[in-house]
Amino acid sequence: MTVITQPTVFKKKQPKPRQIDWVKILAHIVLISGSVVFLMPFVYVVSTSLKTAGDVYTFPPEFIPDPVQWANYPDALTAMPFDVFFLNTILLALGRIIGLTLSCSLAGFAFAKLRWKGRNTLFFIVLLTLMIPVEVTLIPRYILFSKLGWVGSFAPLLVPGFFAENAFFVFLFRQFFMTMGQDLIDAARIDGCSFVGLFRRIIVPNAKPVFAVVAIYIIQNNWNSFLLPMIYLTDRSKYTLALGLRLFNEQYYSQTHLLMAASVFVILPIVILFFFMQRYFIQGVVFTGSKG
Repeated sequence: MTVITQPTVFKKKQPKPRQIDWVKILAHIVLISGSVVFLMPFVYVVSTSLKTAGDVYTFPPEFIPDPVQWANYPDALTAMPFDVFFLNTILLALGRIIGLTLSCSLAGFAFAKLRWKGRNTLFFIVLLTLMIPVEVTLIPRYILFSKLGWVGSFAPLLVPGFFAENAFFVFLFRQFFMTMGQDLIDAARIDGCSFVGLFRRIIVPNAKPVFAVVAIYIIQNNWNSFLLPMIYLTDRSKYTLALGLRLFNEQYYSQTHLLMAASVFVILPIVILFFFMQRYFIQGVVFTGSKG
């Protein structure tokens, strides 16, 4: 007698309904709202730069200009030698990148990997200088540079960078170098590598991220720098973009649409730099929080 058994039927499990994470949704709403608020001034500047002189002060304000005045940009950029200001800013940024990355990386390497008496005490003193505002040392530095005959040239803005004047960058390099293994450095020393060769052949090739972070910070700080160039640069042919924009504002203060066009030209390069290099900005925060 044959027993007929019924085939086993596997019931498909019904997927559990996905729970809505209201906390994450609320966080996104808050972040998006904050982003819109912070973007509004930039949107207003761009919008005003494309308006006619008569449409700037219309109420309520129109964010989409009609008609669009693209001619505002060539008019603004030819009213002042912004090409010269742009070149001066780039030259200062490159000079400070070379000086600060070289001197601050050497100082950070010495604090992180070289063993010498008083290292931690001196590093603590270097960190204390972060609490001294630039305005406190402004007059003594001006007197010094004036006696050297450097006022009116780029020297007061470039030369101090070759002597590790920025304690924050020294701290940044030191924190990164502390994360590098000591075994590799000891092995290089055993093989007869000098400290200079060790820094050039071992440290620098493995420290490209922190060099990129410092370079970006230098460009950003140099691009926005106004106080020191205003004090030391007396010749208009040596003005930076920040000083050029102030000069433009003094002469064309009533031409708001042209002023906004010049402002967009000044801030656009640094905005583009941030979007392409934002991961390095984040790495800068990570480096400062490294143990060591």
